[in-house]
Amino acid sequence: MTTRRRLLLATASLATCVGLPAQAQPLEGPLRLVVPYAPGGSTDRVARLVADKLGPKLGITVIVENKTGAGGRLAAQQVKNTPPNQNALLLGNPAVMVVAPLVFKDTGYDPDKDYQPVAQASSYEFGVAVGAGVPVRELNHLLAWLRANPAQANFGVPATGSLPHFFGLMVGEKAGVKAQVVGYRGSGPLAADLIGGQVPMAFDTFDTLLPQHEAGKIRILAVSSAKRSPFAPDIPTFREAGLDITADGWNAFFAPASMPAARVQQLGNAIREVMQDPETVRRFQEARMAPVAASPAQTRAMLDAYRAQWAPVVQKSGYQP
Repeated sequence: MTTRRRLLLATASLATCVGLPAQAQPLEGPLRLVVPYAPGGSTDRVARLVADKLGPKLGITVIVENKTGAGGRLAAQQVKNTPPNQNALLLGNPAVMVVAPLVFKDTGYDPDKDYQPVAQASSYEFGVAVGAGVPVRELNHLLAWLRANPAQANFGVPATGSLPHFFGLMVGEKAGVKAQVVGYRGSGPLAADLIGGQVPMAFDTFDTLLPQHEAGKIRILAVSSAKRSPFAPDIPTFREAGLDITADGWNAFFAPASMPAARVQQLGNAIREVMQDPETVRRFQEARMAPVAASPAQTRAMLDAYRAQWAPVVQKSGYQP
């Protein structure tokens, strides 16, 4: 046997012993996807659509757990304390991971020190809508009406301190309109008052407003995306309507700092593959949500850019909980 052949056999034997390349270790035990809000909202829908495919892919039970309270901060406080031998991910959004740390003196968690980005799963836009009884059909008409009727210059948002809240302030500043923010305990009560005429206009996520718009109960005047939504191509963007402004939001999974880096990468890769699955994409689109497939590194980059855009807006508003 030649020296070269002996060397090749020895190398092959070594590769068999150490395993090249190393395979990810199978996960043990259930995986909890913790949603900071009640069932039925868009964040909850994202978690359940992902869970349906993620469980079979990983070969373990995936449980969606709704932990409500304090605008999502209670869930963040809970998940950060997950032991390293347990599997739990927080499905966070800008309100929990960006806004709360800017406006609360003590959130009970640090989004950078206590969490690791795993995978972005969706993105969404904002819309401005009026009730059917408000006599305007275009955004510039709404702004003119508000200037002429300052006593009625109120806009509703699903929650004070939410992204729709700060987006509404951004729009008002850009348009030179002073308006009073009316905060609600969720999108449901806000929609009821908008339809009933108790509040003349509202800012909320576009996918939340769209069903009521399609039913003729409200009118969406503009959407915050850079391009018109494929779900409602008749609705102009804010830029098309005369205000040079764009904004979006997102849902993303975060792991507690205690989770080993290899497991974070493993879960991130698995969720990214789920988000590329044609059936998942179809189900997201049927729910009027935009699916996103992103690695942990891409999710981190998105988060950093988002903070750079929104931190000045939140801080300039002077908002105090």
